[in-house]
Amino acid sequence: MVDTTPLTRAVDHFADRLRAAPQSRLQRGAAAEALGLARQLARRAQELEEPGVEAREMPDAGMFAAADQITVAGHDLAVVIPSDADVDDAVRLVEEAQKRAGV
Repeated sequence: MVDTTPLTRAVDHFADRLRAAPQSRLQRGAAAEALGLARQLARRAQELEEPGVEAREMPDAGMFAAADQITVAGHDLAVVIPSDADVDDAVRLVEEAQKRAGV
């Protein structure tokens, strides 16, 4: 069984930081960075769940929904992620996106 705790913790931490961020920070790119990450995590989960089926793109639900979107996408991926190496790779993606977002 794969331990996905590092992934869910990283996603939850990033989401918490986004929720605490001022609107100006979200507007300066933090929300867009989070949406990009959410789309990437959702795409990975879909590819694992439905190989060979074209992934659906997560919609832009607005800057105030970005934290929820990365939470949903990250937790969805955690349910289907196949290996510890994949968990490590996903955690790296989350941490890098958080750094770029500046939160």
